[in-house]
Amino acid sequence: MMNAIGIIYKRPWGSYETLVISENYQVKKIIVKPKQKLSLQKHFKRSEHWIIIEGTPIVTLDDNKKEFMKNDHIFIPKESFHRIENPNSHNVVFIEVQHGEYLGEDDIVRIDDIYGRE
Repeated sequence: MMNAIGIIYKRPWGSYETLVISENYQVKKIIVKPKQKLSLQKHFKRSEHWIIIEGTPIVTLDDNKKEFMKNDHIFIPKESFHRIENPNSHNVVFIEVQHGEYLGEDDIVRIDDIYGRE
């Protein structure tokens, strides 16, 4: 299932908005609220590129955990475990470019989620 362009989808950690949808890529603007984090997850059918627009998030990519800053970018290959978290008191904003054969939200395998989602 594809997201609609221009609709803001609320999540417990913040929100996202789909900016562009194509057959094999999708672009989202994602906001992570202070002291929140996304699930540790992976995808089987897509890779992702993240570009940090605001804030200084901590990103987990497989066995590595590192702080990133504005203008930094991160490549997340298919099947890599990844998470972004915001340890600060202001929002983290990043652009996510997904690329792959399938871009639906149901291609998320959650390994760890503080909100109890599967």
